[in-house]
Amino acid sequence: MTLKPNEWIKSSYSASNSNDCVEVAATPSTIHIRDSKNPNGPHLTVTPTAWTAFVTYASNS
Repeated sequence: MTLKPNEWIKSSYSASNSNDCVEVAATPSTIHIRDSKNPNGPHLTVTPTAWTAFVTYASNS
């Protein structure tokens, strides 16, 4: 699946002038995660349930 560049959202924790960021894009059945320094490189794809569990875990750490 190819996502359009405007569908990728930069992490709110990323510095505004830095490319050292995590970006995510959502579809109805998947969440895509990539490194903003390498937008054409590999990205991780997880289910919305897995993403919710990760975000919950990370926010409690």
